[in-house]
Amino acid sequence: MAGDRVRVLVLFGGRSSEHAISCLSAAGILRALDRARYDVTAVGILPDGRWMRVDPDPAAIGAVRSGVLPSVVDTGDAAVLLPEPVEGVEAPIAIRDVDVVFPALHGPWGEDGTVQGLLEMAGIPYVGSGVFASSAAMDKGHMKAFLSAGGLPVGASTVITAAQWERDAAAARARVDALGYPVFVKPARAGSSVGISKVHGPGELEAAIDAARAWDPRVIVEAAIADAREIECAVIVDESGTPQATRCAEIIVGGNHEFYDFEAKYLDDAAELVVPADLPAEVEAEVRRLAVEAFGALDCEGLARVDFFVTPDHVILNEVNTMPGFTPISLFPRMCAASGIDYASVLDLLIADALRRGTGLR
Repeated sequence: MAGDRVRVLVLFGGRSSEHAISCLSAAGILRALDRARYDVTAVGILPDGRWMRVDPDPAAIGAVRSGVLPSVVDTGDAAVLLPEPVEGVEAPIAIRDVDVVFPALHGPWGEDGTVQGLLEMAGIPYVGSGVFASSAAMDKGHMKAFLSAGGLPVGASTVITAAQWERDAAAARARVDALGYPVFVKPARAGSSVGISKVHGPGELEAAIDAARAWDPRVIVEAAIADAREIECAVIVDESGTPQATRCAEIIVGGNHEFYDFEAKYLDDAAELVVPADLPAEVEAEVRRLAVEAFGALDCEGLARVDFFVTPDHVILNEVNTMPGFTPISLFPRMCAASGIDYASVLDLLIADALRRGTGLR
């Protein structure tokens, strides 16, 4: 502790395609952390994987200039995280001399259990899910398998690995054809809708798979769900560590976008985000119930955003995000706010939860 303040390190950036979004999330977190309660430092991970100590100034970290999204810059002040506590070893920054880490990282090499494992080895508490849940939720194919095994409703899909595509593409195409068209082709371990294509027929499939493989050699193909509304629900732990579901949100995509792609999310302002969603009470109750069940099925901790497709007859789970976007306009904090938990209180709950859990087997 720094006096009576909790020492919080915000970790952001990273090597994934969501580097810029992580910077925006970190800026939101840094802006909202109460400096009377927290002694705040920041470390940015460059796209090449190097760690840098940076000024925890949210205006600089989250700056969007001339339409260019932010990125971590090389400050020359290298940061080192020792894989285990070692007394008497000096480093450019002793990251282990903090009370808790807030890993505002999205995508592989950050949200997927890698950084969580490193922090476990170092014995440093951190916000959010542990190694297993982070890893399982990151891979959409494995995530759907776990959710389905837990009796939760998921849509039809098939995974195409690099080996399958390279050795027997015809068999992979046949599995996709069996889903029926249209389908959505996605990198299995990417987020923010990068590399996603809507495929209307077999003639478009190869190009879509190549586009997804540019981000991840492992691809998932999902059957489109007709007449579906995109509904999301946040799950956050309360003061006792018990997961609670928030009010829901709806994403309504407009403009020339067929689905909620990267441009619609971040560049074109082409989506309407409705919070809270206009749902019948019984449907919202079912979404919230399933969100908490999905959180438990994957052994999540701290927080998650659970995405659904809601049709006139069904509620279908789509994805679980263990570290959703944290900008002030992101859906996770907005859904929390609609449930009476403001942005700063969200951070307080998550940091307290991380400190309560600590590290190690639990």
